[in-house]
Amino acid sequence: MSARTYTVRGMACGHCAGFVAEEIETITGVTAVSVDVDNGTVTVTSDQDLDIADVRAAVEEAGYELVTRT
Repeated sequence: MSARTYTVRGMACGHCAGFVAEEIETITGVTAVSVDVDNGTVTVTSDQDLDIADVRAAVEEAGYELVTRT
């Protein structure tokens, strides 16, 4: 298993976190998603390496912007 933390711009509340988590959870291999709205980060745990393009697409589908991987 691996865990990666990403910076997401535009999240402001728990609803934002829910939208982002819901979209990321649809990516094949994702086993857990933890969103920290205060820090603007999302930690994704997966059982395989994820393509950053897939994570970016999921975040954008939720209406937010993936800035970087930290």
